[in-house]
Amino acid sequence: IAYHRDKFGRAFDLYLNVMGADHGGYVGRMKAAVQAMGFDPEKLEFVLMQMVSLMRKGERFAMSKRSGDYVTLKEVIDEVGKDAARFFLLLRSHNTQLDFDLELAKEQSSENPVYYVQYAHARMSSIFRKATEEAGYPGVDEITGNSLKELVLPEEIALIKLLLAYSDTLVQAAHLREPHRVIFYLLELAKTFQNYYTQGKTDERYRVIGKDQQVTLAKLFLVKTVRAVIASGLSILGVSAPDSM
Repeated sequence: IAYHRDKFGRAFDLYLNVMGADHGGYVGRMKAAVQAMGFDPEKLEFVLMQMVSLMRKGERFAMSKRSGDYVTLKEVIDEVGKDAARFFLLLRSHNTQLDFDLELAKEQSSENPVYYVQYAHARMSSIFRKATEEAGYPGVDEITGNSLKELVLPEEIALIKLLLAYSDTLVQAAHLREPHRVIFYLLELAKTFQNYYTQGKTDERYRVIGKDQQVTLAKLFLVKTVRAVIASGLSILGVSAPDSM
């Protein structure tokens, strides 16, 4: 109660309290206490988090506060890293229980969702290095979308539509207090780009750096924009966007 009194004394518009689902009984009590102190209880919002289970090789860690058997968040971060810890903990809605697979979080493969998204960003950075160093195209900061009429492939249109949905995704995630929506969006964007890029190995139409300069410039601008959105989404989650992996 004292904590909430201190918070309301700072005159914010919204007070968001994150609690474990087993503490749901405190919602009504705290709202009543806030009202009794003369503050608006409607400004106090609760997010009740479901339990997180740590997994290793398909086995759950047996944890108990009463017996003192537990794994701290610091231990998890020390093992899997800050990026993976944040990404995995935001991977599910707060209304859903989460199985945190420690071994998967450390894998450098497409099965690891944080690695998959970060690798997509690194691959796009690599494309720009190749375009600049080997083909003489402008760097990522100089590429502009002067003419995008060459972007006609179905996968390019799909990427553009996904990019246009980014702002709405952020609004929904913030409004509903569901950051996992940003992660699902990033995974879909990364997958769509990876599929597009992979087709370039067998179909020249999909190659970013091709024979036609105008087509290449348009494709590079598309890659630049996808890269920027992935970097933005990862930044919002507090996860790094490496240029090489």
